[in-house]
Amino acid sequence: MAKKIALLQGNEACAYGALYAGCRFFGGYPITPSTEVAEVMAKELPKNGGKFIQMEDEIAAIASVLGASLTGAKALTASSGPGISLKQELIGYACIAEIPCVIVNVMRGGPSTGMPTGPSQSDIMQARWGTHGDHAAIAVAPASCQEIFSETVRAFNLAETYRMPVQVLLDEINGHMRERIELPEPGDLEIIDRQTPPVSPDQYLPYDPSFGDIPPLAAFGSGYRFHVTGLNKAADGFPTTKAKLVDAEERRQLRKVEANRELIEKNEEHMIEDAEIVIVAIGTISRSARNAVNQLREQGMKVGLFRPITLWPFPERRIAELAGQAKAMIIPEMNLGQMILEVERIVKGACDLHGIGRVDGEPITPSQIMEKIKEVC
Repeated sequence: MAKKIALLQGNEACAYGALYAGCRFFGGYPITPSTEVAEVMAKELPKNGGKFIQMEDEIAAIASVLGASLTGAKALTASSGPGISLKQELIGYACIAEIPCVIVNVMRGGPSTGMPTGPSQSDIMQARWGTHGDHAAIAVAPASCQEIFSETVRAFNLAETYRMPVQVLLDEINGHMRERIELPEPGDLEIIDRQTPPVSPDQYLPYDPSFGDIPPLAAFGSGYRFHVTGLNKAADGFPTTKAKLVDAEERRQLRKVEANRELIEKNEEHMIEDAEIVIVAIGTISRSARNAVNQLREQGMKVGLFRPITLWPFPERRIAELAGQAKAMIIPEMNLGQMILEVERIVKGACDLHGIGRVDGEPITPSQIMEKIKEVC
């Protein structure tokens, strides 16, 4: 059977990936440069038995998503830097209440209104630490339109599996560029649904640790009644200040991600086997980095690319291994030094580190990366 081919913008591919994953609710508010995600969902969700709602602001948008998710729906919102900032309180609520959802951030320049139509990767740390308190975080950073589709599907799988919010980070360029993509048939990509309670409603506890680190989640309206709160709580969902229970909850929620790193982490390596210089890059800038690697290899330089596709949790083990192999690491990013801080924390002086930062609304080019490598190496 011939593959279905489409010419899609990255934002459109994201929306179609969400639909493929079984998303049936979108709550959002238009903001450049993410609006096309909402536009496609507004058009397509009603055709698929879903619901689209444009709320009065970004706070209400994420609130509607959490409510929809608690009814059992796979739910999505999309925004950009300022909108994600407004959503942070309820992202934290989703973390502690363990409500699965997917949040798309098509990154633009900042802080504040910044450069609404310019590309950026300035929300790397926001995706991990934007909301307050100790909490786990999962974020994926696709590079191409095809990967935006498949990683959006995977983001829903991760959200449903680990019962938590998952962020998809685009960077305006890959959100708005158009590429040829192959649309998978139903069944080609794995689709995961949340675990539902194997017990009767009268026996159900929404945070029952006897089920392990990820308790099953009942849907409101399905006959199960339970309490949801942003406070620390006991197994029954009602608030508690008992030190032992609070400590156990906090550690369990971190552990459900940390103990499953090998299942969550996904990376790409290009010409890395004998690389003496390793470029660490994500998203659109990884495409510039790949081009630079190919050109420098033709010139006889042993350069390779390591691309985190799962940005959070950060691929600590592999970065440490590569630091032991490499003479230097180059970190190009469309900000003034966020990801390099994480690399520096892991490498601990095992090799030289050199960052390339750009915040003028233009992408980092292959020639910039090549010039930096020749300058420092």
